[in-house]
Amino acid sequence: MPGILQAMSAGGPLGATPQSGAFDLATGALDRRDRYARGSSSRVRLGQLGLAGVLVTGFVVSLAAAGTDNLLPESVRPIPAWLAGPFGSTGLNLGVGGLIGVLALMFVSYVLAVGAADRLSARAVLMSIAAFHALVLLAPPLLSTDVFSYQAYARMGQLYGANPYLHGPHVMALDPLYPFIGAKWVAIPSAYGPLFTVLSYVLAPLSIAASALAYKAIAAIASLTMVALVWNAARLRGVDPVKAAALVGLNPLIVVYGVGGGHNDLLMLAVLMAGVYALLQHRERAAGGLMVLAAGVKLTAGLFLPFAVAAGGGLGPPRRRRNVLLGASVVGAVVLSVGFAAFGSGPLHLLATLQKTQSMGDWKSIPGFISTRLGLGTVGHAAGLCLGIAFAIVFVWLVRKVWRGELDWIAGAGWMAVALLVTASSMLPWYVAWLMPLAALGRDRRLWRTSVVMTGVVLGIQLLGYIPHGSGLLGL
Repeated sequence: MPGILQAMSAGGPLGATPQSGAFDLATGALDRRDRYARGSSSRVRLGQLGLAGVLVTGFVVSLAAAGTDNLLPESVRPIPAWLAGPFGSTGLNLGVGGLIGVLALMFVSYVLAVGAADRLSARAVLMSIAAFHALVLLAPPLLSTDVFSYQAYARMGQLYGANPYLHGPHVMALDPLYPFIGAKWVAIPSAYGPLFTVLSYVLAPLSIAASALAYKAIAAIASLTMVALVWNAARLRGVDPVKAAALVGLNPLIVVYGVGGGHNDLLMLAVLMAGVYALLQHRERAAGGLMVLAAGVKLTAGLFLPFAVAAGGGLGPPRRRRNVLLGASVVGAVVLSVGFAAFGSGPLHLLATLQKTQSMGDWKSIPGFISTRLGLGTVGHAAGLCLGIAFAIVFVWLVRKVWRGELDWIAGAGWMAVALLVTASSMLPWYVAWLMPLAALGRDRRLWRTSVVMTGVVLGIQLLGYIPHGSGLLGL
């Protein structure tokens, strides 16, 4: 933690220089990149090799997912034909060694592509991002049962009249969806924001397969929207937009785990980044409202709002901060009204549910590893408490630095995301998506490198978990 604090404080003030501009990818910079690539030919070749590697490994994952158990949620092994997707009949099984090799090669390709993105054709990078998302969209649900939990909470309310914030999916144990829900979550009420739950109600009448595809499509569209917003925000920040887009749009944890699992984190981030983009355009009320709207999808987004309020801090005009708070307050009132109208007092239980799910932990987090792999439950609980206190201290310290104009607000929010990931009691691979767009826009090379390193570390831990008893290697 001291090393992280030192790196964050060393960044210095990194103020934004917003400009006006249309929301458009077809810029002059893009055209210039297409006419000629800058820099040495060796770096260009490495970058092109990286793009090709990401696409080839993405295709292999999509092609082999239905036949490779470690790519599937545990509740759908073996996967039924109606859920397997267009490549379900290939019968290709990568096995543990093959899967580790493919995902490791995907990460290496990602690093090569990102490292040389500023030398590559913008069209090549953007088309590769779109193709990568399309390939993963064709695969069956990957690596997580969350997409079935989303369906369960919707069906509970729409078909069975049960409040998803007060009851777990066990109340619909006779529903055909029930066997697909993760065993860990059958008794846990919804931990998602009321706006997302209302959206899920719209999808409740769909079949299990159609609903899973719908959630994956929402995640894919949200991820691509986030890339487009990062592109445009990078232009306003004076950051290379192609490099920023590559860092986010080619990230294996975002695409394979996030889009592949249909996770609502990407929808949350798309709305959150719309708020960031609005603030860079000096539309403070819209920015505050969009950030609260993102929290209505998933409460995690609320942690980023204080940085938007603190941006400029005591050095900026009070009217600006009031406008952010005004927009946030108005939309917050709407979100609360929708929540109470649809679910009564149920959303008031959200924080307790989140605390419970975090306390359950997993071996991939620091306190979870101590508790589950080392068998030191009391020590793991104490470690989780200490890390929670450490996060609160870092959070306040970062907001204060942003308020005083000593740290750029986007970089500050990015370092907050790093601290959140390190101290979380439950660390899931797609959570890295919370950090990536902020790292892409933060104009802090330390934050940029940290985001790539964290992607590699989290993916490496996942790969270790695919080996039978491999997670125990960390404790032996």
